[in-house]
Amino acid sequence: MTAEQGAFDWDLPRPFVIDILVAPEAIDHYGHVNNAQYLRWVEQASWAHSGQLGLTLEHYRALDRAMAVHRHELDYLAPGFEGERLAMATWIVACDSRLTLTRRFQLIRPQDGVTLLRARTRYACIALSSGRPRRLPPEFVSAYGGALVAES
Repeated sequence: MTAEQGAFDWDLPRPFVIDILVAPEAIDHYGHVNNAQYLRWVEQASWAHSGQLGLTLEHYRALDRAMAVHRHELDYLAPGFEGERLAMATWIVACDSRLTLTRRFQLIRPQDGVTLLRARTRYACIALSSGRPRRLPPEFVSAYGGALVAES
C-alpha cells in the first residue's frame, strides 16, 4: 500500500493502492493508454492486494485453488497518457465464503484527481488441477473475507 491511499477522493474507505507509471508500451495508436492495459493494471492490483493479504501464487498452488475471473466490468472515464503517474485502488466488496468474491477498482490520476477508470471483477474459486469450481479453502475465506469493505 502506498502513502497516497488516503490522499484522494476514493469511492470506498480503506483502499489498497498501487502506484503506476504509464510506460510507452501502454500507449495505443491514438496516443493514449490502450484499453487492454487498464485490465492488466486491474490484474496487477489484484495480485498485489492478495499478496499483501498473505495469498501468493505459491499459496494458490499449495492449496490447489485459484480465483478465476468470471466477469469483468470496466468503465473507461478519461484517457491516460505516457509518463503519467496513476494510483489504482482495489477493495474486496463481496465474499460468499463458498465460491465467489468480488473486487472493485478505481484508477485516479493524482495530478488532477480525475478518475480514469472504475471496474468490478467477480471471481470464482477453482481447483488449479482441474479448472473445476471448488469451495473456497479456509485460508481464502479468512484472508479475503477479513478484507471486506462495505459498498454503502
